[in-house]
Amino acid sequence: MTTTAGTPTTPTPSPTPVVGFDEVSKTYGNVRAVDGLTLTLRPGETVALLGPNGAGKSTTLDLLLGLKHPDSGTVRLFGTTPREAIVAGRVGAMLQSGGLMDEVTVAELVRLACDLHPKPYRPSDVLARAGIGQLADRKVDKLSGGQAQRVRFALATAGDSDLIVLDEPTTGMDVTTRQGFWATMREQADQGRTVLFATHYLEEADAIADRVLVLHRGRLLADGTAAEIKAKAGARRISFDLGDGRIDEAPLRALPFLTSIDVSGQTVRIQSSDADATVHALYGLGLYPRNLEVAGLGLEQAFVAITAAEEAKSK
Repeated sequence: MTTTAGTPTTPTPSPTPVVGFDEVSKTYGNVRAVDGLTLTLRPGETVALLGPNGAGKSTTLDLLLGLKHPDSGTVRLFGTTPREAIVAGRVGAMLQSGGLMDEVTVAELVRLACDLHPKPYRPSDVLARAGIGQLADRKVDKLSGGQAQRVRFALATAGDSDLIVLDEPTTGMDVTTRQGFWATMREQADQGRTVLFATHYLEEADAIADRVLVLHRGRLLADGTAAEIKAKAGARRISFDLGDGRIDEAPLRALPFLTSIDVSGQTVRIQSSDADATVHALYGLGLYPRNLEVAGLGLEQAFVAITAAEEAKSK
């Protein structure tokens, strides 16, 4: 396998899971950040890791990268320990908290990352792939937030790794840069690499990920495609307009199977666990809704519904 040419090679498929968590737990004092987490990632998957603040996303990534060790359970990468996999150059990581060296240029930092990688690419190709060729001679401490993120991405992809781990990768990037970033990530996945990213931009997870993992209080609440996660929420959106004048919300709030309602001017937006029954009851009130729309939840609404339901269980 020749990797110094700068063109990413396609990893040889392996039956061994890329990532394996087996009943992994991690506790900080009285807080259980990861609670019996079991999951497997396979070659070529693009996986989004979602969860509210405090869900355990960062700790999960730290455990995966060997930056922290589990209190119980095992973490395996490519059938070995995280440390062994990273030393072998099989993992590239872009961490939100990762600092960058001061008083060096972007080109110097990228060249160092390439020199340290067991299977390096040419620095010029790494700079071009990350879209930072024009920043090569700029000092790292003079970069904007979005530019620094692209440099972190370059460091994560300085060599021919089989797993790329990204923590909030597009924070600070403008729309055009984000689109270019994800186009590059799709290319990586198409070549057989596994891409795991944590994000607060749920529209990115919806558009990019083959698979979505939802964490809550360190436990895996949902695991599936974006469509499956939306279906798991078990609710649909209903929106309509009512006539002029003040809307009496009381009868609307009494509609069956309602999970949420928002009234803004003459527009009513509802979430319902049985949209057909709710709409039937709506007409039964003698109301005549205009511009009636019934649609499935977006990933963001499904995420909120799933985590809210879990919060309700714990009270």
